Amino acid sequence: MHGRRHSTTRDRRAVTYHYDVPGEFYALWLDERMVYSCAYFATPDEDLDAAQERKLDYICRKLRLRRGEKVLDIGCGWGGLIIHAACRYGVEALGITLSEPQAELANERIRRAGLEGRCRVEVRDYREIEEWGVYDKLVSVGMFEHVGEARLPDYFSRAYRLLRPGGAFLNHGISRNPAAPVRREPTFISRHVFPDGELVPIGATLSASEGSGFEVRDVESLREHYALTLGHWVRRLENNAGEARRIVDETTYRVWRLYMSGSAHGFRTGRINVYQTLLARPDRGESGLPLTRSDWYA
Repeated sequence: MHGRRHSTTRDRRAVTYHYDVPGEFYALWLDERMVYSCAYFATPDEDLDAAQERKLDYICRKLRLRRGEKVLDIGCGWGGLIIHAACRYGVEALGITLSEPQAELANERIRRAGLEGRCRVEVRDYREIEEWGVYDKLVSVGMFEHVGEARLPDYFSRAYRLLRPGGAFLNHGISRNPAAPVRREPTFISRHVFPDGELVPIGATLSASEGSGFEVRDVESLREHYALTLGHWVRRLENNAGEARRIVDETTYRVWRLYMSGSAHGFRTGRINVYQTLLARPDRGESGLPLTRSDWYA
């Protein structure tokens, strides 16, 4: 790709390359809410729709969402999380994405749910949001891989300033095992799936977040859950191979099948991981958080 790596223009092109594949293609193998990130399973044989709903609710409980709070979802996809949060927890949510087709479908789903007054999706880069101190809670699920290690200080600094004192930020993203060798040459995924995607070790992520003023409150690995999620996606894609080839070409079908199968292997073997990191912006030292996590599991 041309242009400065991780500039707003180049990032928009990279994201468009991946997510502007027809939504009907994704709908063939994602859950009913079209959540394109790791699910949260109670058992290995649980249904994908149930596991994705559990993940959305788990995030809301980790953030301890309350009615009337203002929430920003950075990289909201097709709006599954903000719809869930607005419907179940009564928040006012803004989701942002760089994909116009995603935003169009997300807003249509919001209208069908009767939530126009409580949430919306806009096509905006996170670097274009300057509503400092407006949001009670921030969340980013599956977008972090597009930020780039060199831009982590800016990413977390902006998130810190967007939050009101006493607010919380849940950052959910894939990381690489720092012990695994790093390939400097282009890979299959960087060429054909995620241009400019960049996986960062969790240690670098935590260091950058603390350097921006955040307090790290919780870090949880969901590695096994992503391997299970990808297994579901691959089986669903294979079961709908004929329809998939009708919507996209043969090359696209094979690229997605190979990419997801290879990623599942990476999670199973520990070469890559996925973490949910809960960060707080203390208010004069007060985190505003309870002493235990018992409410997450109630």
